[in-house]
Amino acid sequence: MKTALILSGGGARGIAHVGVAQALWERGVRPDVISGTSSGAFVGALLGHGYEPTEVLKIIRDTSFYPYLRFGIGANGLLHMRKMEDVFRKFIPENTFESLRTPLIVTATDIVSGEEIRFRSGELALPVLASCCIPGLFSPMHYNGHELVDGGVLNNLPVEPVLDKADYLIGSHCNPFNLDKPLKRTTEIVYRSLILAMHTKTKARGAQCDLLIEPPALSRFSIFDFRKADQLFQTGYAFTKALLNEPNTLLS
Repeated sequence: MKTALILSGGGARGIAHVGVAQALWERGVRPDVISGTSSGAFVGALLGHGYEPTEVLKIIRDTSFYPYLRFGIGANGLLHMRKMEDVFRKFIPENTFESLRTPLIVTATDIVSGEEIRFRSGELALPVLASCCIPGLFSPMHYNGHELVDGGVLNNLPVEPVLDKADYLIGSHCNPFNLDKPLKRTTEIVYRSLILAMHTKTKARGAQCDLLIEPPALSRFSIFDFRKADQLFQTGYAFTKALLNEPNTLLS
């Protein structure tokens, strides 16, 4: 039986995917293919490369992304994700989809044509980073003739790319529809609006998963809470471990 792991976007909350992976790995569940968007694509690339979840957590914890983002502020006041390419390539120097141990499909959005664009071969860094370009915070990334932004704009739980590639779908969704944390930044409000606009379609995609992992405690975190990496990891890990121990879980 082939297994797919589908990782949603969610900014810093995407670190919870790493904890989810840790709990799955401990149960001997490793995906045959990964589908990711936005921060889920970033995490998926590192896992697909072969890093253990604890190593991915250390990479996120020990890497200061802010200097690169500040360096990338353009004339329009938006950040340029392309400056992050050097950071990404430090951890995956081969920089190709083909070099990954586990196949990865990355979803981004062409903001001009309104199309969902999928990447599964060739250069790795720029498609992954383009998928992370939250509108209103990052400038669209020009790549392969497309103006690309966050894949979550059109599809924040990309199950479709793996429907014909796996028999068992595990979805990790880190964008709770109820929030306990007040929205303080304009960019948070913009992103939250995208999530709510996608609510119905995301629910329908979640229903296609054989196992859907949605830790409710993520409602306490912001998409900018990168400094809470350990807490986010633990939230994903503890919830998934408990879920896998429930008698009605298919993997139990």
